[in-house]
Amino acid sequence: MPSVRDIYKFDELTWPEVNEAVAMGKIPIIPTGSVEQHGHHLPLKVDHLCANAVATEAARLRPELSLVLPPVSYGYVHHVMDFPGSLNIHFEHFIQYVLDICKSLAYHGFKKMIIVNGHGSNHPLCELVARRLIVETDASCAFCSWWQMLTLNPEFMPNWRESVYPGGCAHAGELETSMLMHLAPELVRTDKIKSEIAKTNGMGSKYIYVDLFGGGPMGLVEWTSQYSDSGVMGEAEKATAEKGKLAFEEASRNLADFIAEYYERK
Repeated sequence: MPSVRDIYKFDELTWPEVNEAVAMGKIPIIPTGSVEQHGHHLPLKVDHLCANAVATEAARLRPELSLVLPPVSYGYVHHVMDFPGSLNIHFEHFIQYVLDICKSLAYHGFKKMIIVNGHGSNHPLCELVARRLIVETDASCAFCSWWQMLTLNPEFMPNWRESVYPGGCAHAGELETSMLMHLAPELVRTDKIKSEIAKTNGMGSKYIYVDLFGGGPMGLVEWTSQYSDSGVMGEAEKATAEKGKLAFEEASRNLADFIAEYYERK
């Protein structure tokens, strides 16, 4: 059997090994996502699949420093309930559920943890979890949405991205479709891939537009069907498996580097 130093999946430990992991200062990683529509060409599991894949690969790269937990697969998708298959968790329930996981880890002695999110509307909720954890326990929590790990190298996105900005990488667009083409190509309905830019972007407003890599200065929450007929918001037709591989490796590597930095942080 591998040593605790080499085990990077939390639920593969025995309870005595959890104590060893705590003594080693290992950092638990909690992937969060959602079950929601992703157009005609992608499955409902995109968000938690991507977050879990990046978190797991980062932990694999740094097994001596980290442990990835099973993903929190359901999230806050209230605004997407106008599309079948979207399963909503009330935002207060989501916060409390993820916080309970983090507080359990703190109770057992872990002092640092990371939430790796895969669904945009979960992001502010993950921040609230981190804020509550620091005042309600003696542990700290860092958090990100996995695609933020693509912004560290200023040369990566300009060389990787071909879709229009803003709007080409918003929802089920170039990025998420590329990731699924790499991680789970058998789940991509390639014959149904079709680009659609959100209607909010098409209005040409300098205040309201959406993109994973920078939205407008003004937020506007509407039902998804008000700004997308298909559920897609982005240029999915510009996705490739090679782009997905590059994005997956970049995000995972940068997250692994952060784990090492966070481990050394006093």
